[in-house]
Amino acid sequence: MAFYSLIRTFARMKETKWCENVILVDADYVDKVAFDLIVNFERMIGRQIPKADMAQWMECVALDGGNKSNDSQTQVVLLHKNAKMDNFNPGDFAELDGKAFSGPVGEFLISCVKVEDLTTMDDLFIDSMQVISNAAEVKRMVVVPDAEHIYNKVREGLKHADDEKHITVLSMQPMQGGNFKQEILGYSLMAALGIKADEINCK
Repeated sequence: MAFYSLIRTFARMKETKWCENVILVDADYVDKVAFDLIVNFERMIGRQIPKADMAQWMECVALDGGNKSNDSQTQVVLLHKNAKMDNFNPGDFAELDGKAFSGPVGEFLISCVKVEDLTTMDDLFIDSMQVISNAAEVKRMVVVPDAEHIYNKVREGLKHADDEKHITVLSMQPMQGGNFKQEILGYSLMAALGIKADEINCK
């Protein structure tokens, strides 16, 4: 059953009519990073930090990717093995899948794709990234991988992407360059967690 589910997942991706703006996320990894930030900053600034605001984080990621239009549509694809993101609100994938919201950066359409047993998060992420980056209608793409482990595969997978596509990779630290722009993942997560710069600067 897992094999046929995986085949259906790729078939849906290849047949999908994509928006001009797409965000692809390793959601399990991002949830882990949010947890680490919460633990470290609660210790540093001495207050409880709430779960990350999912909508605010997606808007910050879209801005990191260069999308400043307030009337655009952005598709967000969350790849996951876990049932939910424990450190985001909302974080339940069953609740998030198929939902949409509108904000200052336009409308966001959310799809949650479970990683089946016959593949790995890394393989599904790279395959999905290539399907999306090769789609003619996609003009702007933000990629949020577990860069510590698969950055070289990401860089290789985007090597031949159309130069006219605006591709941004988010990671926790600058990585060796590739055929894309880079931004720091921690900044958007800190904003979504409500961590203010002055709280850090005064410590």
